[in-house]
Amino acid sequence: MTRPQAPWSNPALRTALARWQEQDALLKDGVLALVLTAPAFVPTLSGVGAQIGDLPERTPDTLGIALVLAQTLPLAARRRWPAACLVAVAATFAAHQALGYATTFASVGLYVALYSAGAHQVRFRRSLAVLASVGYAALAVALDRLGSPNDVPDYLAFGLILAAVRLAGGSMRRRRAEEAERRRLEAEAAKATERARIARELHDVVTHHVTAMVVQADAAQYLLTSAPERAGEGLAAVSDTGRRALTELRSLLGVLEATGEAASADLERTGGRAPALGRVGDLVEQARRSGQPVELTEHGEPRPRGVDVELAAYRVVQEALTNALKYATGEPTRVVLRHGGEHLGIEVATDGPAAAPAPRRPDLSGGRGLAGLRARVRLLDGELEAGPRPEGGFEVRATIPSQPVQE
Repeated sequence: MTRPQAPWSNPALRTALARWQEQDALLKDGVLALVLTAPAFVPTLSGVGAQIGDLPERTPDTLGIALVLAQTLPLAARRRWPAACLVAVAATFAAHQALGYATTFASVGLYVALYSAGAHQVRFRRSLAVLASVGYAALAVALDRLGSPNDVPDYLAFGLILAAVRLAGGSMRRRRAEEAERRRLEAEAAKATERARIARELHDVVTHHVTAMVVQADAAQYLLTSAPERAGEGLAAVSDTGRRALTELRSLLGVLEATGEAASADLERTGGRAPALGRVGDLVEQARRSGQPVELTEHGEPRPRGVDVELAAYRVVQEALTNALKYATGEPTRVVLRHGGEHLGIEVATDGPAAAPAPRRPDLSGGRGLAGLRARVRLLDGELEAGPRPEGGFEVRATIPSQPVQE
């Protein structure tokens, strides 16, 4: 049996509601004012509304009709000018009650105006509350002198109803303010996270490639005097490393443009050499051309993984090889990738002293790579360990949970 479809799930209705929400507040409030005005002239609804005077009913006339309209039509400006709307509607309601006209549905406009003042008035809220309280007290005194049968408890009860309506509006205003503040804090946190991510990406890209270029340039300079016929290979390696750096920087700039299409188009122009786990072989080859003996081993069957996992694994290998070039140039290095069903394991070990020595070149000192890698891997619920090996050298180990490609 087919269940009936809810009215609000209809695409046409949802589209109409979305378009209505996009309309100007003055237009929407104007429609509300007309909707509240029409029932005031329907006989069956004449007894529905706010009533406090209980004076002898006065015969309806032109003034009475004008007062009815004046209690609803100002609601068209209830969000744009809530204080003026409340003053106009409240003054008209007081005159309508004091003159003894029969209750109409239009008097509901007083409740709407009070709620709107509480929900949308930004400045002078206390002054407006004091003014409304004084005005209501003056109306109670005037009605009493005009012979109203109501006594003090009646006026207090009606006043509490009006205060409750205004407080409800104030509660809505505070809720909106808290929601806006929450969204602002979330946006700031997102910006800070994005800045940190971009900083990590820039560090990984620039540090790795510049380190490789410096090492390759030094080797080419040495070959110019010792083996001039091989110097061209070193210079070609520097050029190739520079092009790789430009490729990754263009890809990162495409991300900074905040459009996936821009990044995709840029990758197509640069041959699609995006940083990913499948490009680890390029990192190994680049390190070899820089004079670092690197051995790459893979266990298990490679499988498609989430973009974040692919990029994080690539950066782990990249940073580990960069440190090997910095601190253990020429030492044997081993890169091991373990493709598991639920986790991806990465091991990069470099032979050499038990502790990493100070950088051999002052222009390659400093860095924030391992700290950034730990944060990146931790965001994926993974673990990263880095430290000296007991038998000498340095090792970086990372375990990253796999994610489906669609994530």
